Amino acid sequence: MKKLLSIFLITLFAFAGAQESKETANRFFYELTFKPKKDSAKLDKVITILDITDKNKSIYQDYTVIAQDSIMKVEIEAMQKAGMMKDLSKSLKTPKISARIYKFYPGMKVQYVDKIANGFTPSNIGYSEDLKFNWNILSDKQKIGGYNAQKATTDFGGRTWTAWFSTDIPFQDGPYKFYGLPGLIVKIEDADKNYSWILQGNKKVKDYTEFSYIENLMHASGGKVNELSREKFEKTFNDFKKDPFASVRPMMTQEMMSKSIPGMDGTIGDMMKKQEKQYKDFYNANDNPIEKEQASDKKKK
Repeated sequence: MKKLLSIFLITLFAFAGAQESKETANRFFYELTFKPKKDSAKLDKVITILDITDKNKSIYQDYTVIAQDSIMKVEIEAMQKAGMMKDLSKSLKTPKISARIYKFYPGMKVQYVDKIANGFTPSNIGYSEDLKFNWNILSDKQKIGGYNAQKATTDFGGRTWTAWFSTDIPFQDGPYKFYGLPGLIVKIEDADKNYSWILQGNKKVKDYTEFSYIENLMHASGGKVNELSREKFEKTFNDFKKDPFASVRPMMTQEMMSKSIPGMDGTIGDMMKKQEKQYKDFYNANDNPIEKEQASDKKKK
């Protein structure tokens, strides 16, 4: 039972991780409004977070799973008490973003990390960049969310960006990969408004962990990040998106696939088909990436 529970939750939370050490962090909440499909005018919204820790780094990620910690704690404890499996996907909101982005102070090396499956075990893959944003700081000023903010522009990823930063908040950081202004970025959007972040609030987090309750519970950290070139990362991750269970399928016998799961409808094979569809739906929902163009692509032109 325990093994089945672990297999199910690890595959369900493909974006999972674990961290034992405690620290504190300043958490900044950004509402991201974005256009997921190139050929559609429909916009989507999600709350993302930038956690600036006391260990000289920041982590940017989707807040969706972390925000459901209290609900999940109750659900897991009820499952443990009853000794019965439950499909937690019915209780969870699905994240919009799977990646985490790290910036390491003071050099501000940027590391982009996502997870793929290695059998039943999540595996971290990533790439690192020494990004240098060429900011043009302008004289325009305005209040944004109660903060005194100043305007700046830059080009990045094939888009032109307008940012508003505030020296009221003494961090030269911002959402996604953006950083390098003399204050925290409180708003940033591209010229065509495909992506727009705006700061909604912040708080101090004691006993900080970058992962949610459920992610920590499963100890599914993915291990040390397998650092790849940007091109190799893109190929590896695209292969995973096309066939998320490619590394799992050879490990599953027909007998295993036909086994039922206590407390759930269907067999392990049914669960895998459902999970595969969820993976593909997740990845197919967005064909309009933040970075239309990689730095290496730009150099080739």
